[in-house]
Amino acid sequence: MKTMNRRSFLKSTAFTAAAASLPASSWARVPGANDEIRVAVVGFGGRGKDHISELRGLAKKNVRIVALCDVDKTILDAAVEQFGKRNEKVEGFTDIRKLLELQDLNAISIATPNHWHSLATILAVQAGKDVYVEKPVCHNVWEGSKMVEAARKHKRIVQAGTQSRSSQAIKEAIEWVRAGNLGKIVIARGLCYKPRASIGKVEGPQPPPASVDYDLWCGPAPKAPIHRKRFHYDWHWFWDYGNGDVGNQGIHQMDIARWFLGEPDDYEKAPLIFEVRGLPKDKSRQTDKGWNTGDMDRYPDEKGKGGSVCVIIECEGGHVFVPNYSSATAFDKDGKEVKQWSGASSHFENFIEAMRSRKVSDLHADIQEGFISSALCHTGNVSYRLGQHVLPDEIREKIKTDKDAVKTFERMQHHLEANGVDLSRTQATLGEFLTMNPRQQKFTNNHHANPLLTREYREPFEVPAKV
Repeated sequence: MKTMNRRSFLKSTAFTAAAASLPASSWARVPGANDEIRVAVVGFGGRGKDHISELRGLAKKNVRIVALCDVDKTILDAAVEQFGKRNEKVEGFTDIRKLLELQDLNAISIATPNHWHSLATILAVQAGKDVYVEKPVCHNVWEGSKMVEAARKHKRIVQAGTQSRSSQAIKEAIEWVRAGNLGKIVIARGLCYKPRASIGKVEGPQPPPASVDYDLWCGPAPKAPIHRKRFHYDWHWFWDYGNGDVGNQGIHQMDIARWFLGEPDDYEKAPLIFEVRGLPKDKSRQTDKGWNTGDMDRYPDEKGKGGSVCVIIECEGGHVFVPNYSSATAFDKDGKEVKQWSGASSHFENFIEAMRSRKVSDLHADIQEGFISSALCHTGNVSYRLGQHVLPDEIREKIKTDKDAVKTFERMQHHLEANGVDLSRTQATLGEFLTMNPRQQKFTNNHHANPLLTREYREPFEVPAKV
């Protein structure tokens, strides 16, 4: 049996019972080719606004938003009112359990905080609904595996919100690379250069907004005091609810890199490296094998700005640069452009098409694919959480046999120095080197690591072991 070495991963740095007892057919009728598809959006304080926009844009495909669900009454009421002004009738819910009682609801689209993704998905498929769920699809590895199991058991269509999978540009670039046009892949690298002013941590506990049902917001997570300024976004930087920028942005770049590699679990063809830069000064534009991170400004993102994220696939004969989800460019070893690709389709439309066909194979990002890429992020975080503060020389000593890891570390150190951070005084965390058996979804060399593949769940919001 193959094993996955943690060195590869390090680089990438009860209320369910009632629903489970009812057959899916009693809850929701499968929509035919011409039937109206009735959808609800769950969570729209942020990314969920895009879900609403995308789904409303599919009205000509006979798709209609019929309900909205958010634990913040202010956000919910404002959205329901906005729909009303357009003469579009929707029902409003604060509790997803009540929402899922709607028998004429075909699907839900989930953009809640990460800690709710798994439970919301499992409850929905148990109630006979199809699901579009944002990235990362799960908050930890174990609950992601339960999502896949639930989708298969209840024969539901579940699309992961890794929308780059609906990019014709990236798909064609992958086919071109796999055909051997640049030789073998040497490294698949994802980069995220997004300056962030603060994670919003505060000293004393803060009250939740009066409009929020905080018990419902916490759901499966501990109902703990709030220690962040922005209630509705800064949860990303707290382990109880989020997964840091590795799980927030990195999931997209890791998913694209993994797609190029064609790896389901083991990373034997080439290593996958993910780098994050969160401080404002200097983006470490150091030339390396014909590419440089300054390319991120040469190729604008979808909003016309200099790219802040990208994927770089280094090959024997050149590299492919992917600055966004709708374009890719190939370069030879001398940095000369040799081929371009462009174009992407609607990830939501693909979800609707698969709902009509009832074929999981029609999905561009089936829940299984979303789970594997999400798990890659989560295991990187497990390594970090088990790590220790060490001096720069100690880090170099640990990784000295891996030249790509050394170069990655040097770029990070240069970036920190440009922002006045001296690693000899403010020490970095070196993650634990872990070895995993991907089939069993267990770490094999550190007994402290496996408990971090799951979590303690709060009653009555447990993610069920039996789905």
